[in-house]
Amino acid sequence: MGFRAADWLAPGLASAWAYRLWFELPPPARVTPSETGDILELLGSPFEVTLRGRRIRGWSWGAGPVVYLVHGWSGHAEQLQPLVKHLLDQDLQVVAFDGLSHGHSDPGEHGAGSSDAVELGRSLDAVAARFGPARAVVAHSMGALSALLALRDGWVATERLVLIAPVEGVPDFVKRFRAQLRFGRRTERRLLARAEGRTGYAVADLDVARLGRQLDPRPELLVIHDLDDRETAHAPSARLVAGWPGAELYSTAGLGHRRIIADAAVGGTVARFAARLPVEPSLHGGDVPQPLPQFEQRRSSVA
Repeated sequence: MGFRAADWLAPGLASAWAYRLWFELPPPARVTPSETGDILELLGSPFEVTLRGRRIRGWSWGAGPVVYLVHGWSGHAEQLQPLVKHLLDQDLQVVAFDGLSHGHSDPGEHGAGSSDAVELGRSLDAVAARFGPARAVVAHSMGALSALLALRDGWVATERLVLIAPVEGVPDFVKRFRAQLRFGRRTERRLLARAEGRTGYAVADLDVARLGRQLDPRPELLVIHDLDDRETAHAPSARLVAGWPGAELYSTAGLGHRRIIADAAVGGTVARFAARLPVEPSLHGGDVPQPLPQFEQRRSSVA
């Protein structure tokens, strides 16, 4: 109700309020390190790179062709540790980092607790300038958008790309954000102008499928997405794969948005794809997979 009233009385104030909510980082999801995670951290090598005088911190493991791991919104490198062992088993070098304003890295351009997909993409860009071209980039959630920006506009080059539970993009986010807060067109126009001034990109350009079409050449693509993901929808991933020649879709059921990263089958699939090995068939074939009967029955009983 406050946003609806402010849209008429003070759209500038409403857009400033919405802007703050948009770019404010929530508290990061806590990760309880496993014994394997502790061991991997001890074996890894810490590193720092700088972006406009701000330090980006990360870890690297192993030797061989480089695989970059890119976390999502309010994420951090530790969330991606379950993938490291699988990649090391394929004789790959793994590089993971905390984007600016995330994890152990310095606050970003807009201060602690605030960031955006463009800044995360520039963080990846700075790391890639240190470690060089990639065999694969593996990105989770909003990291998918950041990775594609870095591939199109930055120093990052990769043969293969893995997107795990990718976002659809900022245009889709704005639609949902507006529906949630119920602000009107006058607030939206001012909000988008603020966002574009911050990032230097038109909102319409920050779309995963659109960025993918602009890559030349396109890397080999594997998309992994859970059917019951409540944060990012599965259907846009299916459309992305359908429009990307040679791309593969690996669908899961019951893992959700974050647990999918820690799943052993998912980790193995990521590593095989990065190692140029055949990927096992998806749990669901086709462009529009359906839930398993027992899974659908469980969801119906809960509802």
